[in-house]
Amino acid sequence: MKDVSFDLDGRRIEAAWWGPGPEEAPTLVLLHEGLGCVALWRDVPATLAAMTGFGVMAWSRLGYGQSDSVALPRPLTYMHDEARDMLGRVLDAQRIRRCILVGHSDGASIALIYAGSHQDRRVRGIALLAPHVMVEPFCIGEIERARDRWNTTDLRERLRKYHRDPDAAFLGWNGAWLDPGFPAVLDLQPEIAHVRVPILVVQGAADPYGTLEHLHVIERETYCPVDRLVLPGVGHAPHLEAPRPTLDAVSDFANRLFRVHEPAE
Repeated sequence: MKDVSFDLDGRRIEAAWWGPGPEEAPTLVLLHEGLGCVALWRDVPATLAAMTGFGVMAWSRLGYGQSDSVALPRPLTYMHDEARDMLGRVLDAQRIRRCILVGHSDGASIALIYAGSHQDRRVRGIALLAPHVMVEPFCIGEIERARDRWNTTDLRERLRKYHRDPDAAFLGWNGAWLDPGFPAVLDLQPEIAHVRVPILVVQGAADPYGTLEHLHVIERETYCPVDRLVLPGVGHAPHLEAPRPTLDAVSDFANRLFRVHEPAE
């Protein structure tokens, strides 16, 4: 792993790189979940780099990991803001030439918003692990239970192991999701309809944060080819709970896009 942290608008962003650089090979760009960061990808980046021979880059969004913090409350549009205002500039800062966006949970939603809002020729596909494309009522119950754990357990101290500012990480995410106005914001059907690159969706059938309806919406609304992998008994983190089939699917998807369908540039 190579530390490639950088400054953007005077704020420090934690970033890391595995495998070859962007001038040598395509890149898998990892977008973390709502409570994630570089460290919480664990060994996934190194494994994907070894499986594909491609570069892998991950960063912690502002307010997460060792990146600079943010003011609370987060706006309800925080995922749209990240996609429209930050992601492209992160790709610029890391000199990304050709990539697949690999997003988990909130990160998958950000990848969808970006691909549906930008015709960025660097982005050749998106791999979505447990994406959110809408808010389901039972998901809100799970997020309320997370709030209860924050208030009654040592969750804050456990998050401190990974986040410099655990309050920004947790309360920014949890507060936005529990706001009554959030379901109207997180309706990604318009963005899905404008995606123009291949899509891979990996969904756990036992995901407490979302049903298979998220996958069905993507398949129904997009014009692009969609590969799907549904994993029985798997929850919200397929790359950690079922790493072999999940990373095989991501690796196969990347290899098809970059080795079979697209000549080297």
